[in-house]
Amino acid sequence: MSETEKLSRPPLVLLANDQEWSARSLESILGPNGYAVLRAYTGKQVIELARAAQPDLIIVDIRLPDMAGIDVCRTLTEDPQYSPSTPIVITTAGAAEREQRLAAYQAGAWEFASQPLDGETLLLKLDAFMRGKRETDRLIAESLLDAATGLYNMRGLVRRAREISAEAQRLRAPIACVAFSPVAVTPGNEELQLNGDAPRVMEQLGAIMSRTGRVSDAIGRVGPTEFAIIAPATGSDGAEKLVDRIQHMMDIEQLTIGDSGHRLKIRAGYCAVPDFSESALDAVEMLLRATTALRNARTDEGGSNAMKAFEPVSVRSAL
Repeated sequence: MSETEKLSRPPLVLLANDQEWSARSLESILGPNGYAVLRAYTGKQVIELARAAQPDLIIVDIRLPDMAGIDVCRTLTEDPQYSPSTPIVITTAGAAEREQRLAAYQAGAWEFASQPLDGETLLLKLDAFMRGKRETDRLIAESLLDAATGLYNMRGLVRRAREISAEAQRLRAPIACVAFSPVAVTPGNEELQLNGDAPRVMEQLGAIMSRTGRVSDAIGRVGPTEFAIIAPATGSDGAEKLVDRIQHMMDIEQLTIGDSGHRLKIRAGYCAVPDFSESALDAVEMLLRATTALRNARTDEGGSNAMKAFEPVSVRSAL
């Protein structure tokens, strides 16, 4: 969903409460005041819906049939798939004890509310939360950096690639774009795609590239487990050496996946032109070609060629 679509729709509240009278009481406050409500009845449902529906706000009762609301809050705030800009409000049917309130805030709750609720006060707080969330989401969307790795995101990488390509065109210099992704390799040489352990590995890999990349390179994260590098003054041989250097650093730091300890191996694709001033490609097309070559390399499971070039590279002189 685009940012424009998010701003145009009513704020979506994920309401988790297995007590029907309490849930209806909250709905009677939220609905007439412009909030859309999605219901959940267990902690497991809250966690699943929070990931799938990406609500703007979560209101969870302190007691659910399968787990405590505070534990739900803690699980979400520690989940890399959950946006930290999404407020969580914990409610309780009785008087709030100081220990409960402190535990809720320690778990990451934005508010702890006891019933009976003061509807007017609650709405004023939620409206303030929503203004803060939407401003944060807007800034994140307009950012040029990937929050998890500190590298460029796709938006930032495209902008930087255009700057690099303009300089390469002026200097009649070579330029290469390399896209790569790590896979886990078992002792039996079977390759496994990354899943739940990917966020931690991506942070570690991002740190390796930040230390080993050249100042002139533009390095970015272009997918959940995919990275790309725009390398000026670099041809095909340099692109292959670049991937070898990243793999070497991963081996030195013994980068492995999760509790399995499987080592990580690079699969990569690249697109390179020897003289960008004669190229029929622009920087964005080079990125697309490199990621296409990466997909081809990833489907060659167990193959000896872990890196593939996108061929052919079109240049005006060949037309």
